Amino acid sequence: MARTPRTRRPSGPVVRKGTIRLHHDVARRIRAGHPWVFREAIGRTPKGRPGDPVDLVDWDGEFVGRGIADGDGPIAVRVVTRSRDERIGPDLFARRVQAAVDLRRRCFDFARVDALRLVNDDSDDLPGMVVERYGDYLVAYLFSEAALRWREPVYDALERELAPRGIYEQRRFRSLGGEAPRGPSELVRGAAAPVEVTVRENDLRFVVDVTAPLSTGLFPDLRLGREAVARWARGRRVLNLFSYTGAISVYAQHGGATEVVAVDVSAKAHARARRNFEVNGFDPEAPEHIAGDVFKVLARMADRGRQFDLVVLDPPAFGTGGKGRPFSAVRDYAELVTAALAVLAPGGVLVAASATRKLLPSDFETALGQGAHAAGRPLRIVERQDLPADFPRRPAFPEANYLKFAVALA
Repeated sequence: MARTPRTRRPSGPVVRKGTIRLHHDVARRIRAGHPWVFREAIGRTPKGRPGDPVDLVDWDGEFVGRGIADGDGPIAVRVVTRSRDERIGPDLFARRVQAAVDLRRRCFDFARVDALRLVNDDSDDLPGMVVERYGDYLVAYLFSEAALRWREPVYDALERELAPRGIYEQRRFRSLGGEAPRGPSELVRGAAAPVEVTVRENDLRFVVDVTAPLSTGLFPDLRLGREAVARWARGRRVLNLFSYTGAISVYAQHGGATEVVAVDVSAKAHARARRNFEVNGFDPEAPEHIAGDVFKVLARMADRGRQFDLVVLDPPAFGTGGKGRPFSAVRDYAELVTAALAVLAPGGVLVAASATRKLLPSDFETALGQGAHAAGRPLRIVERQDLPADFPRRPAFPEANYLKFAVALA
């Protein structure tokens, strides 16, 4: 009598049509609120097209969530819902947009703040998509081909909720080989924006460019940090390093600084900063704008004995420094702190920020301590700031907690 062959139990996650079976540790993480299933966790690419619905089950076959298949980046599936009864389709995405906009309406007076994040990616259950409002215009950032698949119902809902004059789109797809080069934003709905769009933030105004490939010129995520600078600036000489388009400089002036000096490698950014001073009724020539490598400028200032009462550090993740030295926030933050403390007056205030995701909060504060030790100037942190309410995050999603901001006394 022939023996019946024994059926072997699969040794890894099984990908069936429309379903992915997860190891227990991955399933626990998704149930806790993390929105990503990494490709390395399943060892293969989900079948079908980017944006196709995918059911997630644990090793025992119990439902975990439902998401959309991503392209060829490090994330294989982005979770959309953890309810078995919710089906992925245009109506679900429209409801998510309505809920996201309602949250911002509860948190903000749009008459006072009209530069803010309306959709915060996976934290608003709209995976791979960020939408920011700048006055009468919206800018949508798409981070995956899956988001591209579902963008139209999202744009339809945004038009119903807000009636913007125009919607711009920027694609920032990330493949396993890295992020694609960024081009200018493309108008996808409505009328073209003027070269300058003026937006409101509290009692101040700022000029932005909604077509710019890298940034509009104003970062909504640093709003609480700017407000903190205004509180600490009164009666102080302020040095704003990596000043970009001068939003922090404007807040310092508004807060009552006796002197504002801004340093950035880009002369074009300084021109925008002067414009931001002008639209707020300040003398655009009142602040001193220095175009140059921050480390070289700080060395010259220290050699000349120049001092400030408040120094702001908000470096980019990476920088070429023009003809100066290359900069990496992860590698060089401690050295930057040491250089800044050389021009900070006794009893002065150091404001340090970083939006670099690779620089973890613990490493950020370690860098502050190391830089202070090297300078012989111990620091005491007296205030921290976080992302504002238009950047909601899930507790089990640490990747969304990227902003570090500390006010320290030297």
